Amino acid sequence: MSVPGIVAPPGGFIGPVKRSVTIAGHATSISLEPVFWRALDDAARARGLPLNALIAQVDALRITAEEPPNLGSALRSWVVSASV
Repeated sequence: MSVPGIVAPPGGFIGPVKRSVTIAGHATSISLEPVFWRALDDAARARGLPLNALIAQVDALRITAEEPPNLGSALRSWVVSASV
């Protein structure tokens, strides 16, 4: 079925991919869809930061929230708001 004006993301619809990252010296794993990993990689490169550093910055903002979401949700929200 096709929907006029609606297309799949590059590479199609793919479920989450788990990656290990280090934040403040601690290893953690994050599951995100490839489109979000690409957007984070692009954002880190545009800011001249390693990916782990960008993720750590988003994490630092996340934990200041009244009710902090999980890191994966915070990263997805940040990517969407940063691209608007």
